[in-house]
Amino acid sequence: MRFHDRIDAGRQLAAALTEYEGRPDVVVLGLPRGGVPVAHEVARQLHVALDVCLVRKLGVPGHVELAMGAIADGGVEVLSLDLIRDLGIPRQTVEQIAVRERLELERRDRVYRAGRQPASVNARIVLLIDDGLATGSTMEAAIRVLRTQAPAKVVVAVPVGPRETCERLRTIADQVVCLSMPEPFEAVGAWYEAFPQTTDDEIMRLLGPTRT
Repeated sequence: MRFHDRIDAGRQLAAALTEYEGRPDVVVLGLPRGGVPVAHEVARQLHVALDVCLVRKLGVPGHVELAMGAIADGGVEVLSLDLIRDLGIPRQTVEQIAVRERLELERRDRVYRAGRQPASVNARIVLLIDDGLATGSTMEAAIRVLRTQAPAKVVVAVPVGPRETCERLRTIADQVVCLSMPEPFEAVGAWYEAFPQTTDDEIMRLLGPTRT
């Protein structure tokens, strides 16, 4: 299954999530940057609240698209220790990258939310959305941060991802909805006809001035 773009992916994903349509106890959270356009379309189709879930991938030096871990709000850090060991990445390097990404996380909070409080997830069903999964470390960090806020249910929803990543996330999320699990997987962008970089301006436009 290939998707034309993130809007098309969001439309198709919403069709698989109709059980949550129109429910005031549901909130859609998009992972920036690429997950926000998908999440926006899902929230629009389902007529539910939308916000952003701020997490940052820790990219392997020289191969930034390969995640060796991720960080999220509240000081949560998830590391792929086996990968770090296998690649021989020094602990000091991991820490330096984590500090840099933490600064970017704080910047995005200022820009995207402009001082507004995040949407409440307490006792609500959270649809946690990205434009696709690879290692899943960013999504795992997001799940762990949400668990500290006592949601009623955490649903990971993505257009595409490797089967093994989806299976692993099923052990920590309440539900995983993945429309396509191709083999071989290659990369998320390989399953989109159009996969442009999402900008801060686009995210601010999609999120709008209010939260629910």
